[in-house]
Amino acid sequence: MMKSGKRYQVLDGTTLKIIAMISMVFDHVGDMFFPELMWPRMIGRLAMPIFSFCIAEGFAHTRDKTKYLCRLGIFALISEIPFDLAFEGRLGLGHQNIMLTFFLAVAALMLFDRIRGGKTAEGERIPVGKTVLGVFAVVGIAALSLLLRADYTVFAVIAVFLFYVLRQKHPLLRSAAGVAFLALTRTIGYYFATGFSFIPLALYNGQRGKGLKWLFYIFYPGHLLLLAAIKHILRI
Repeated sequence: MMKSGKRYQVLDGTTLKIIAMISMVFDHVGDMFFPELMWPRMIGRLAMPIFSFCIAEGFAHTRDKTKYLCRLGIFALISEIPFDLAFEGRLGLGHQNIMLTFFLAVAALMLFDRIRGGKTAEGERIPVGKTVLGVFAVVGIAALSLLLRADYTVFAVIAVFLFYVLRQKHPLLRSAAGVAFLALTRTIGYYFATGFSFIPLALYNGQRGKGLKWLFYIFYPGHLLLLAAIKHILRI
């Protein structure tokens, strides 16, 4: 029987990813085909906080962090052509896909953990200097995401980092911190709707769900390629 305090936490990791994917489709369709409409872009604002949360969760629980990083890197390469065709109509380096951003975010988490060192003895505190140095490393990689013109740049890298380092805090505090960071730093027009992503994250029950590990990896470049084809057919 579910504890009364946890009764509202009914969404697992797989469900969160599906919500984020649906949100992302609304966002991309609105951006590409209905730029005059605000509501599809507002729905789309749920995607980034949820995906950032799932990336942090995936990193925290994966058995092989190097493989996790490599998967993101491979699909960042795979996704770049569909991304360029969907949003630019041609190949170019003016704007890179979100998989590259998440690749950099995970690299930042790996570097942060490496600098701070492994597990300490029970009750032993990690030196503040190591933590500060680790944070500087994360900021450095966030700056790199800006130079590379990766989607959501520093905002996504820092959001993933916040969701990761606060994972031992109260779930609502963790979710609120990450969402607030994205909502308060991206306040242009419809971006205020980012705050609504707190609702599904607050309903997360900490369970992985059915997995579907490859679903997002395949869905991301796949849906972009489909939208690019539709855009080409319609001559938009």
